[in-house]
Amino acid sequence: MKKYKDITGDGGSNVVAQIGVQQARLKQRLATVRFVVAVVSGKGGVGKSTVTANLAAAWTVTGWRVGVLDADLNGPSMAKMLGVRGHVLAVAGDAVEPPRSPLGVKVMSMDLLLPSDASPLAWDAPTQEDAHTWRGTMEAQAIREFLADTDWGTLDALVVDLPPGTDRLATIASLVPVLAGTIIVTIPSDVSHLVVRKSITVAQHVKAPILGLVENMAGLFPGPDAATLAAEAGIPFVGSVPFDRGLSLAGDRGDPFVVTEPSSPAAQAFSAIAAKIRDGLERRPGC
Repeated sequence: MKKYKDITGDGGSNVVAQIGVQQARLKQRLATVRFVVAVVSGKGGVGKSTVTANLAAAWTVTGWRVGVLDADLNGPSMAKMLGVRGHVLAVAGDAVEPPRSPLGVKVMSMDLLLPSDASPLAWDAPTQEDAHTWRGTMEAQAIREFLADTDWGTLDALVVDLPPGTDRLATIASLVPVLAGTIIVTIPSDVSHLVVRKSITVAQHVKAPILGLVENMAGLFPGPDAATLAAEAGIPFVGSVPFDRGLSLAGDRGDPFVVTEPSSPAAQAFSAIAAKIRDGLERRPGC
């Protein structure tokens, strides 16, 4: 039996043409989306998904039409955090109709496809030696399908919540025809800043404009200043979100904190950050 590395060309599968057709469909699907924005960190555990959910909610309540793609295939959380977990996906024509959150945010996530809470996403390969290659290839293909086969409709912003790791941004940048930019999330921690610096370098390397650095969990513990990190890297610092355990509880309920607790310092910080990023996008030529 041939192994993956033994196959030359496309092995007679016509995969190149298939991907070409799918990429053309993806481009057409995103033609009605004004801005595709990726939320990244590189470091896990910094609350990146919390930032994604609350920015999407903040933009929605101020009039933007927003969609969220959960690109964390192995640890999806956006369906839960935006209140659509358990919704049944409907197929209309050649596209999947994404469920809408109570606020109206369109959501697509692997969580909506897995049969149960305990079902992991298994990457099968002929041998363990080949597994990493298959994971990378299949992950990119799954994200391509989410983008191309979801009826996003007309959106002002499609927010892509990326999993931890500095390599995922390159995948999105290669798939999306025009990536409006990235929002990078950190916490007041030397370890977080160490990894986030690498994410900044990757964003600059793939020419994905950095819309801003967000500091989450500010005040939870003493640590380095995110504004200094942003200044050293030459990127915008768009604000700090003070630690509030209510953010986690709101995520568990599927209620974006920025909407349910608008007077709290954390919610106000999210609203201010969302406004800064939105204004920056709106001021771009041709927008």
